[in-house]
Order: sequence, then C-alpha cells, then structure tokens
Amino acid sequence: MKVMTALFTPTDTVRRAEELREAGASGVFTFEGPHDVFTPLVLASQVSGLDLMSNVAIAFPRNPIQLAHQAHDLQTLSEGRFILGLGTQIRAQIEKRYGAEFDRPVERMKDLVGALRAIFHTWATGERLDFRGEFHRHTLMTPTFVPPPTPYGPPPIYLGALGPRLTRAAAEVADGLLVMPFGTTRFLHEHTMPRVRAGLAAAGRSEEEFEVVPEVIVSVTDGQNDDDDHMSTRRLLAFYGSTPAYRPVLDAHGWGDLQPELNAMSKQGRWQEMTSLISDEILHTIAACGTPAEVAAHVRDRVDGVGDRVCLYQTGPIATDALAQIVDELAGRP
Repeated sequence: MKVMTALFTPTDTVRRAEELREAGASGVFTFEGPHDVFTPLVLASQVSGLDLMSNVAIAFPRNPIQLAHQAHDLQTLSEGRFILGLGTQIRAQIEKRYGAEFDRPVERMKDLVGALRAIFHTWATGERLDFRGEFHRHTLMTPTFVPPPTPYGPPPIYLGALGPRLTRAAAEVADGLLVMPFGTTRFLHEHTMPRVRAGLAAAGRSEEEFEVVPEVIVSVTDGQNDDDDHMSTRRLLAFYGSTPAYRPVLDAHGWGDLQPELNAMSKQGRWQEMTSLISDEILHTIAACGTPAEVAAHVRDRVDGVGDRVCLYQTGPIATDALAQIVDELAGRP
C-alpha cells in the first residue's frame, strides 16, 4: 500500500521529506493551512522517489490559468510525480476569508476542471484555446505565455469531497477522489463508494480510470498516557464535527445531534469544552488511534477494497519511527 503523509511547513522541507521517504512514505502532501500549499512541494520536488500532492489547494479563489502554471511547473520539477488536489472549502471560508464567490460549488468545480483540461491541452498540442464555461472563459493563449513542453504529460487532477453531489461529480470529471479525513469505514463503503460508482457509470468510465484515496486521521501512541496523546485529535474532531458539512458522517452512526451542539459551542468560543463531547467511541471510529500496529489495522480495514493508496493525517508531524512501523505493518513485514 502506498502511504502518503503531510508536510506541515516550508521550513527544512527537503530534510523532512528525505526522512519520510526513508521511513517508507511513498509521497507527501500539503494542505491549505497557515502556509502556502504549493511552496513546500516545490522544495520537496528535489527529493527523488516521492509522489507530491496538494491536499488540497482551495480552488475557487484561484484562477485556472494560475493553477495550471503552478501544476505544470510542479509536474516538470518532480518529473511527473505531482497530483493536483483541489477542494471547495465551505461557504463562510470562501466568502469571508478569501473574499471569493462560492455559489453553486459543484457546478463551479466541474467548470474549473474543464478549464484546466482545456489549458493543458492547448499547451500540449498548440491548438487554439477556446474554453467557454459557465464560470470561466479562456480564449487567448499567445506563445509568450506557453510553458516549455513536458514529457510527463499534464498532472492528474483529484478532487477532495464528502458530500454526495461533489463526490459523484469528482467521479465524472476528475482523475481521483480525495476522501476527506473526517470519515469512517462505514461512511466510506456505504455512502462514498456508491456515489463514486454512480458518477463513473454516468460518465461511461471504468473504476480503473479513477483512483479513490482515503484520508485517515491517525493518533499514534506508545500504549501509555493515551488520553493525553489523543487530546489534540479530540480537539480536531470537535472542530470538524462542528461544521454542518460534516454532519452526514455523524448521521451515519446516529450521532448527528452532536453537530449543532458543537457548532453552538464553537460560536461561543468554548473550544476546550467541545473536546469532552468526543467520546472514546467517536474517537476510535473516526480516527486510527493507538500503537503503530493498531493504527495500521484500522487503516487496513478502512481502505480494504477501495484502493492501494492512503493519506495519513495528523494534527502535527508524525514521528518517523512510528511511520516506519505503520508502513511495515501495512506491507505485512515483520
């Protein structure tokens, strides 16, 4: 199984990427947090043998031409090892933090993917750029702005999704699905995968043409002081659980009423108290917790029958020895 894990900062990126590779990681990803999502990947492209992924770059505040140039350059720098992962975020973040438009996010995302494909096609073939979508229009590409050709082809485009419509849309137009880390084995197999199959069928595509990449929140301990070690993970789950977009995951287990309660507490700034609502059952159902062997067992159960790649997500950098043990467990090595 291919195991990818996070790069958290652009500081000392090359050394950290090398450590993760030596621990057995097949790739690294970045997320749209307190740092730029692409900068660490530019630095990590110097490390051979690692796949690189933006997981995810928030799409709507960015222009397709801008995204295309960043993705093309990373595909070239990495010699074909880059995956452009895109996500929508939620309305409040897009409109209030980014100052961008969010209306009709599923249609907007499908349109953006179409624009990217048209731009990549023009760069590869020299044909006239003529994309006229509902949200994006690109009809000019003079030679001055065409990057040098790359032998690696355009980077694949993966979409992060949780809701039913965007999950289905990803299967219709993208190359892969990044399953959001706030999830469970039940939700993945009973909710996500049927919508993936429906989207593929609607687009006349086969499952071989599309990769589903589960993301799993992990909390690794040595078997002692587990409550202390898991506290940051409880805080993360409380934060995710307060967001209405993630309620379907809770609903799948009969915990849906928790979401508005967490949401109300978050608006009151009661962040510390919110963790007390994350029971052990919720913690261990959503997150892979425990020793490296226990984490690997949870991950294996989650992704069984879905794919051969997984993204491990933590609240902070994973210890390389723990990562190495998880990778060995997943590979069946003693």
